[in-house]
Amino acid sequence: MRKGLLLTTASVALLTTLTACGNSSSGDDSSGSGGKKPKIGVILPDSKSSARWETADRPYLAKAFKAAGVDYDIQNAQGDKQAFQTIADQMISSGVNVLVIVNLDSGTGKAVLDKAKAQGVATIDYDRLTLGGSAQYYVSFDNTVVGKLQGEGLSKCLSDMKAKKPVVAELNGSPTDNNATLFAQGYNSVLDPKYSSGEYVKGPNQSVPDWDNAQAGTIFEQMLTSEPRIGGVLAANDGLGNAAIAVLRKNHRNGQVPVTGQDATVQGLQNILTGDQCMTVYKAVKKEADATARLAVALAKGKKGQTNGSVKDPEGGRAVPSVLLTPVAVYKDNVKDVVNDGYVTKAQLCTGRYAALCAKAGIQ
Repeated sequence: MRKGLLLTTASVALLTTLTACGNSSSGDDSSGSGGKKPKIGVILPDSKSSARWETADRPYLAKAFKAAGVDYDIQNAQGDKQAFQTIADQMISSGVNVLVIVNLDSGTGKAVLDKAKAQGVATIDYDRLTLGGSAQYYVSFDNTVVGKLQGEGLSKCLSDMKAKKPVVAELNGSPTDNNATLFAQGYNSVLDPKYSSGEYVKGPNQSVPDWDNAQAGTIFEQMLTSEPRIGGVLAANDGLGNAAIAVLRKNHRNGQVPVTGQDATVQGLQNILTGDQCMTVYKAVKKEADATARLAVALAKGKKGQTNGSVKDPEGGRAVPSVLLTPVAVYKDNVKDVVNDGYVTKAQLCTGRYAALCAKAGIQ
């Protein structure tokens, strides 16, 4: 029962240390599910694996909830599984109608979703599907397509460089993140035929625990030591890509070895402008956040959510009603589109030595 979900002093301290929250009490609509005032809880995963969670997802979600006039609570578990569950307990105890989570792993996510379900709280998996979980809805980008764009991007860059039988290394995302599995399915659908034909040589292939950029740097340094001929790097996101670029730079090979990415971070886009990274994948997070907010608000008010498809949970065996959005490949010639879309600003991107590169790329 909810009244039994009490926070200990240690838990409160943990929350204070590891989370940041944003609340709005501007709503006065009391037509929520079960007659409760609509209140939505969101748990973000961290701010280390990608800057997007705090710089994009949090403000976009907060703005959408404010516009809808509902109460909300957005917190970040900062990569701590215990904090993740403590935050969920606190949110359920506080009376949220809907709980939106970006899981740290499927085990932790499932425990939280099952607890929310038992308390009659509607649930949404945001960006990452919780395998074997019980979320009623899933909102994300088509992650297999994200990976396919990365594979096609690396192939384009290698072709533009006229590379001959390049050795391709793969820096995969976290093995506990289902998205990383989907990304790999996408880019391997492009790369595997090239390995089989002999057009490319399959090089070192390793997953990076927890999407940790520091570990990615160590892993890639070991890859390059074991296989100095690496001529292309399929990095699953911009953070991993930047870790590989740092190692290549140390070996005076940055710009000579194409590296992929994802998330269209400021750092990733700057690496593209300098020629150190060949491409990234832009996921319009505002669209993802807005779609999630619309769905969450509807559920909080006791209404049915609108979806545009479903995703099969390979572990649970169920089809999860989903809202799936379309990602976009970004190269040097269309970095300006990410700025024009408002995802990053010219002031953020075009600082110092990047100002001239921005001008050259047509960023106004």
